[in-house]
Amino acid sequence: MTTFSGTDLLCFRGERTVFAGLSFGMDAGDALVLRGRNGSGKSTLLRLMAGLLKPEQGIINWSGENINEEPEDHNQRLHYVGHLDAVKAVLSVSENIQFWSELRGCEVNVPKALEVFGIGFLADVPGRFLSAGQKRRVNLARIIATPAPLWLLDEPTTALDADAIQALEKAIATHRQEGGMVVASTHSELGLTGVETLNLDNFSIARSAA
Repeated sequence: MTTFSGTDLLCFRGERTVFAGLSFGMDAGDALVLRGRNGSGKSTLLRLMAGLLKPEQGIINWSGENINEEPEDHNQRLHYVGHLDAVKAVLSVSENIQFWSELRGCEVNVPKALEVFGIGFLADVPGRFLSAGQKRRVNLARIIATPAPLWLLDEPTTALDADAIQALEKAIATHRQEGGMVVASTHSELGLTGVETLNLDNFSIARSAA
């Protein structure tokens, strides 16, 4: 069975310990929601999970293998959607999704991605004309355009309206039903069932010592 886990993770940012002694474990179909105050390390943990950063201590494994041993393999098994919406101003919505999805080197289904997030009517609109919410939907559409078992989502509902949030919730539910995993950092409530919550405040050195 596919598993994704982290053990005894320690992370510094600058000269400050962001979190320490943090562990998590996931199986196929699981969802993990990250909570915590601003600065607790939610975004940092997602970047560690994506292999964009390395922990000072501890290990993150995919089915028993350290993700930092084969970073290219790990990159191909995940979608990471960060705070910034990487929408190129000169490319149309379809071209943006096609561009970022082709970097994964696998089959791309742009029409499906447009349909899931209700942005088919924007297909030919250049990125510079999109609102913040529309850019967010374009960025999220990449998780649909190409397959990946692990979705790492940093505040995915930012700037989304109710319809777009509902589309995201449905996409996550479908992904989990197909055996995918989702980790989401959010201050909002996502309409998800059977999720685990990891509160990063519990792993703060400063707060633990207070």
